[in-house]
Amino acid sequence: MLTAKEAAGMIDISAVRTHSTLADIERNVELARQYRFINVHVLPNWVKTLAGMLKDIDGVYVGSPAGFPSGGHTTKVKLLEAEGLLEDGVQEMDIVMNVGRFLNKEYAYVLDELKQIIRLADKRVMTKVIIEINNLNDEQMTDACKLVIDSGADFVKSGTGWVPGTANIERCRKMKEVCGSSIKVKAAGGIRTREDFLQLYEMGVERMGINTDSAISIVKSFEA
Repeated sequence: MLTAKEAAGMIDISAVRTHSTLADIERNVELARQYRFINVHVLPNWVKTLAGMLKDIDGVYVGSPAGFPSGGHTTKVKLLEAEGLLEDGVQEMDIVMNVGRFLNKEYAYVLDELKQIIRLADKRVMTKVIIEINNLNDEQMTDACKLVIDSGADFVKSGTGWVPGTANIERCRKMKEVCGSSIKVKAAGGIRTREDFLQLYEMGVERMGINTDSAISIVKSFEA
């Protein structure tokens, strides 16, 4: 059975809503210090601040997204944003795939954009590509996973948490089946309980983005 520390080591917590403030970030940093969550995510303008807060906390990484939350930015803007994140100290970068272009079957455009951003990161940081499965059917989800594998990213991530929907655990299972050992999978959005967490863990999902209060509850359930 997992220990509480092992469970926390698979969980990213975040303050990436429109109304997220410095106080929200400070709370998450202290919770990450206490429970050893592996990653704290913030919106891009807070990355330098977060990097300063986490510099003395080993094993907790600075996370932030590029192209968040829609993925519809131009490639030039995404590259500029990614470069800013790198300069400010990001250690794990979530890149939102251009879902609209993907659904328009402009696969070369989508893949080229991802490759440019990942090449910029140049293995200096962990890269995760968000495919927003709540906007895709199963066939599209499979094709998106394969495209992200080809991009060279470290992870494919199920969603931003901004598109309505449940945890979609069975669809995450399909993602994992497609990805196998070619790329790691991060599930995000709607993961609320120990049961959700264990189902995803047992199917081989390597990382999960979980609401902070739910993350605490899940980790505490392993303390005994």
